[in-house]
Parts: sequence; C-alpha cells; structure tokens
Amino acid sequence: MSIPRFYLDQPLARGARFSLPPGPARHAARALRLAVDDAVVLFNGQGGEYAARIERIQKDDVAVSITGFADIERESRLHVMLAQGISSGERMDYTLQKAIELGVAAIQPIAARRSVVKLTGERADKRVAHWQGVVASACEQCGRNRVPPVAAPLALAHWLGQRVADRSSIDPPVGGRLLFLSPLAAARLADLPAPSGMDCLVAGPEGGFEADEIAALQAAGAIPVRLGTRVLRTETAALAALAAMQTLWGDF
Repeated sequence: MSIPRFYLDQPLARGARFSLPPGPARHAARALRLAVDDAVVLFNGQGGEYAARIERIQKDDVAVSITGFADIERESRLHVMLAQGISSGERMDYTLQKAIELGVAAIQPIAARRSVVKLTGERADKRVAHWQGVVASACEQCGRNRVPPVAAPLALAHWLGQRVADRSSIDPPVGGRLLFLSPLAAARLADLPAPSGMDCLVAGPEGGFEADEIAALQAAGAIPVRLGTRVLRTETAALAALAAMQTLWGDF
C-alpha cells in the first residue's frame, strides 16, 4: 500500500506540528482508517513533498508532525494548457481529473455556445472552487507536488481576445501553439513538430464548437488537428490528445 498523500494549502516546514484541516482529517480517520505513527506525505503545491507521521487521532482531529522534506518533482517536460469546453454532470470532473494525471500545467474552462452548463457569478465561483478541489485530489493520487490552476470560465471569444492581447504585450512574442481538436482537420498531432513552448490544447463541449467559434479560433492562429477518423466524446477527446502528445513529445 502506498503512503497516503494530502494537499494542504498552507506553509509547511520540517519539524512543524499541527492538526490537519477538516477535509483531510476526515479522510485520514474515516476513509483510510489511519492510526498513530502511520506515515503520510504532505505537499502544498510549492514544490517538493514532506514526510510526516500521525501523532494523534481523536475522531476527526488528526495531529501530524513533519519529519523530513524531499525535493521531488513529477511534472512532465511537456507543458500544455487545456482549454476545455465546459461539459455537464460528472464529465467535466472526469476530464479535469484525468488531464491532471496526464500532466497538464493549467486549465481554462471555456463557455462555448453549445455548453449545456451556464455559469455566472457566485455559481461560477463555486464551480471553479469545486474543480480546483478535483485537481488537488488528482495531484494527491498521481504524485504531483505542484497543483495546476483552474482559471475562471470565459467565453471563447473573450478568452481568445485576452490571449492575443497577452501575447502581443510581450516583445518578442513567446509561447507555444494554439491547437484545437476537429474531426474535419487534415493534420494529425503526429504531423506537427515538437513544441517550443507551452502549447494550448482547445477541446469543445458536447456537440463541439459552432461555425463562428471555429472561425474565431482560426483567426487567432489556431491549428486544427484530428484524432483518427472517429468522433470522440467531449470527455474523451482532450484525454486522447494529451496521451498522444505525451507519447510524441513528453514522458510517456
């Protein structure tokens, strides 16, 4: 059995002693049924991980002491941002969870015309917080010690405009390619050269992007790429592309 890992959004240091926050404490005590002197690993997303042991468990109060630090990183050498069209139900959670396992460095939820879920205001804030929790849990599971950020949802046109403005403000412009998945594209990922910066992979929601959204992507310089001859579901497409990218240029 592997040593349980917990993400804590707080400063960590060798020799520190404290009680785990309520969420990790409940998981340690109730789900994992850990005991005094059991080993755990803690990380805060700032790099590296901390060895710790449980000093006390009283119901949901779990006290730990940090015994050491290891400067271990498990980030991919392939840097990819995933701009994912917002999908409904558990599809989005599944896509984000597996994208983290596949090494994405950042996530931008995209509000597309055909997105079933519409998010604004407080509802959007709560959903982003939920997605960030999904990402942190995926990092706990897969061993990553840096937690990729989940940005606030943006309409596709707004995000493309922001991206162009951000890139044009840098002299000379830097950054990788903008790729979007399309079953009608002529090029495959294998036809492209290795990336020179952080690529951005754009995947549509259920039903894909509408014609004017595709035109906006192309006007922004996006490169359409296809994944074989079959149309993949929204929760499958980005993950298949990320796995292929890791195989071609990453650490698979």
